Amino acid sequence: MTEEMQKIYEALTEAFEGRKFADLRIKLLDMEPADIANYMEEELDEKEQLMFFRLLPKELASDVFIEIDSDTQEALIKAFTDKELKAVIDDMYLDDTVDIIDEMPANVVKRILKNSDPENRKQINELLEYPDDSAGSIMTTEYVSFSAKMTVDQAFDKIRRTGIDKETVYTCYVTDGKKRLIGVVTVKRMLLSEKDDLVENIMDTNVITASTLEDKEQVAMKFSKYDFLALPVVDKEGCLVGIVTVDDAVDVLQEEATEDIQKMAAILPTEKPYLKQSVWSIWKARIPWLLLLMVSATFTSMILSKYEAKLSMLASGAALYAFVPMLMDTAGNAGSQSSVTIVRSLALGDVEFKDIFKIIWKELRAAFFLSLTVAAVCFLKVYFIDRLYNHGVTITVAAIVSGVLMATIMMAKFVGCTLPLIAKKCKLDPAVVASPFITTIVDALSLIIYCSVSIALLG
Repeated sequence: MTEEMQKIYEALTEAFEGRKFADLRIKLLDMEPADIANYMEEELDEKEQLMFFRLLPKELASDVFIEIDSDTQEALIKAFTDKELKAVIDDMYLDDTVDIIDEMPANVVKRILKNSDPENRKQINELLEYPDDSAGSIMTTEYVSFSAKMTVDQAFDKIRRTGIDKETVYTCYVTDGKKRLIGVVTVKRMLLSEKDDLVENIMDTNVITASTLEDKEQVAMKFSKYDFLALPVVDKEGCLVGIVTVDDAVDVLQEEATEDIQKMAAILPTEKPYLKQSVWSIWKARIPWLLLLMVSATFTSMILSKYEAKLSMLASGAALYAFVPMLMDTAGNAGSQSSVTIVRSLALGDVEFKDIFKIIWKELRAAFFLSLTVAAVCFLKVYFIDRLYNHGVTITVAAIVSGVLMATIMMAKFVGCTLPLIAKKCKLDPAVVASPFITTIVDALSLIIYCSVSIALLG
């Protein structure tokens, strides 16, 4: 928290505890809803949060409610009267209401729907029917649409009449009599046109759209690619059913990035902030992958057991064993570098499976120079430093370790860049494959190469 924000929070606390509610309201009107929500969650207990929320100016209440976390929302809803709940819900946009409903238990959802207007309830239920990962689940039906035969002056009249209830009025849509989307026009374009110009003459007919069942991550990527403020969503017949706004797209990108990071770290994804998670939920999120990785490590134990007898017969067998952790760790890190790069590129749409040969060629060339550098430094380290305390190290051992290290880095880079692409082609999540499986494969192959080369040269 910045020093300036800390002072603002202290002023809010002083006004709230001193019951200076008029001063408090004036201060709140100058603040962003997200900052007010943050203040409620960090500085107030549950009882104070309810009292504080009831002091919020009407024009702020719904915006602040959207920003607070789901646990606080649930607690407030349970404490609200039906009248208070209706006032908050009626002042929210439909997509925000749907987002809240998605995270609430059944009894709370039932109460929210009960206190919604019949028309809103119908639209909420329609939005709830879309799959969670689809464009339909994050769109809103509150948009401005025009007829193509409207004049610019008539279009502005409609915005003035209906715009107060719409999520955005900067981008407007043109539909025909059957609600089929035929064009899009911005307020800027209309302001720069004559009042009697027809909308059909100034609209853009090359409209980029999303379908209701399109993956919401792909929809969010369109915002990044085209710099949209809003994106129209159409059904199979091309009829306009809603729009996705940029704030929802940003939320999707943040959620997907967080989910990918959690999967690559071998953690089951969760939407709750870390400090809101219980110890039990953390255990549940982490234990499956830990158990899987422990079992998969059995392969490396089996490989070591297979070669143990032969390695122990070598004069430098003990010295060779000492470098196993370094080889496995370096190979694992090399594989992770490539896999993370490819997984992120897949998420951003920068690469596809058809680019696999270009990617392999690029990674192998980079791997050659990387492995050559690491192997050279490794040789010097092993021969001049490790030999001081490991008397079994000879120039041959140093050469074997550095040579195998070079080979394992090349191998790890190859596995790291290809496995996510293959997973994507097989309709699996590349982020899941990235860390746990690549680590297991690379560790096993590193040991096989190391033991085989050592025995072949020293046996």
